[in-house]
Amino acid sequence: MPICPPSSDSSSPGSGARAWIIHGLALGAAAAAAAAVAYLYRRPGGFRSRAVGIIPARFASSRFEGKPLAPILGKPMIQRTWERVMLASSLDHVVVATDDERIAECCRGFGADVIMTSESCRNGSERCCEALQKLKKHYDIVVNIQGDEPLIEPEIIDGVVMALQRAPDAVFSTAVTSLKPEDASDTNRVKCVIDSQGYAIYFSRGLIPFNK
Repeated sequence: MPICPPSSDSSSPGSGARAWIIHGLALGAAAAAAAAVAYLYRRPGGFRSRAVGIIPARFASSRFEGKPLAPILGKPMIQRTWERVMLASSLDHVVVATDDERIAECCRGFGADVIMTSESCRNGSERCCEALQKLKKHYDIVVNIQGDEPLIEPEIIDGVVMALQRAPDAVFSTAVTSLKPEDASDTNRVKCVIDSQGYAIYFSRGLIPFNK
């Protein structure tokens, strides 16, 4: 099943367009592509049953320091994100991975499980990896969910998990949506090219092809 639409007609957060799930054969650049990315961790063959959702969150953002704690209608952003993730039916466990005690204290306050990670993590993928190593249980699929997605649809999370469960040759899956013309030159929008089978070919912040 190359392209897996979500189980409902819900639009992806903020995009105004329906999201699709794609999967690929190699890890590489997929980490920055979408709000939710699922990685195969164990069992390259057979059914992949156990899935964990990890929400990486750091305080020292260069563009918006303390963003996970920014209030949104009376709740911090990280709580809004966590509450949406908890609605996903495919996850056996959900944790917040952070290197900041302020974020950790906040998350524990609203009931989230927290794993403390190193300040040396260069990105969310590395933070998820470290958190995974500290978990006591083993999981087949790891879903990396960005902490600044307070409107993420649970169906998108379930979709990326389902894509890995149904495509035994894939090692990651991610959500994509149609690119708006006005977003073509926006480097904050990661572009993805997929083949006719729904497998990812390229990820880039610039147009593909791009004339430097």
